[in-house]
Amino acid sequence: MAFPSFLLLIPLVISFPFSESKLSPDYYKNSCPGLENIIREVITSKQISNPTTAAGTLRLFFHDCMVGGCDASVLVSSNAFNKAERDADINLSLPGDAFDAIVRAKTAVELSCPEIVSCADILALATRNAISMVGGPFYTVKLGRKDSLVSNISSVEGNLPRATTSMDEIIRMFESKKFTVKEMVALTGAHTIGFSHCKEFAYRLYSYNKNTPTDPSYHPKYAAALKKMCENHEKNPTMSAFNDALTPSKFDNMYYQNLQRGLGLLESDNALLKNSRTRPFVQLYASNQTAFFNDFARAMEKLSRYGVKTGRKGEVRRKCDVFNSIQT
Repeated sequence: MAFPSFLLLIPLVISFPFSESKLSPDYYKNSCPGLENIIREVITSKQISNPTTAAGTLRLFFHDCMVGGCDASVLVSSNAFNKAERDADINLSLPGDAFDAIVRAKTAVELSCPEIVSCADILALATRNAISMVGGPFYTVKLGRKDSLVSNISSVEGNLPRATTSMDEIIRMFESKKFTVKEMVALTGAHTIGFSHCKEFAYRLYSYNKNTPTDPSYHPKYAAALKKMCENHEKNPTMSAFNDALTPSKFDNMYYQNLQRGLGLLESDNALLKNSRTRPFVQLYASNQTAFFNDFARAMEKLSRYGVKTGRKGEVRRKCDVFNSIQT
């Protein structure tokens, strides 16, 4: 009887990525025992002084992981020979507060544990702590990632959804990375905090189509408020609106409730409610915050392990905001 049982275990072992198996919550237990406290102190201080830090750090983490895995490649700067990921047009709006938070955390960690902790691990921990600080779920972060040896602008396109990307395309994008529709909808709940620039949704207000200048999916009063807020966005491209108009600084399930009220800021937000594959999860999370938190936490744990570099596939950078030293 033992022999067949052993055979049943083989597929489970084979299907588990070897790089993920090297990750552990206790990876730095001996080499940098104060790591969690250091990260927590830095992120707490940064969030208190700059309340947009949590949303920015979460977005930075997502943009890093979706392009080649969670390897801190989005933090690398371009040089004369190579344009890095952070210079892709979709990454140009990544907030400076988020980059600064990771640089500060890395500096603090290096003082206690020089050349031991990767920027990728610092970004993963900082993101989890920032989410928890603004009311979101606390989840386990396995550690042991290495930093990418290269960052290339050409890797970005097609890996990150845009505000105008169709829901079918977004689903395919996530499925190509082994994420389910449910996990995608849960991860999109990150829009419960943060903001988007007016240029990303202005067409829905002023030039939706020939017959209807304003997208009828918007609640009329919400559309009117956005029009007033964004009326000078062409002259001032920094103008923006909160993704969640009602509780913008609190991580909760209000984002999903807003979609049902016509308060979805981006077209991709509104598409979650229109699409038959995603609508049931929007409805579930709108009515059950616990379900959303549980699914978001599991999806974030999974995302944090996506495409990680371990062993000799990466390095531990001394600084996170380095210039790309690899010519490609």
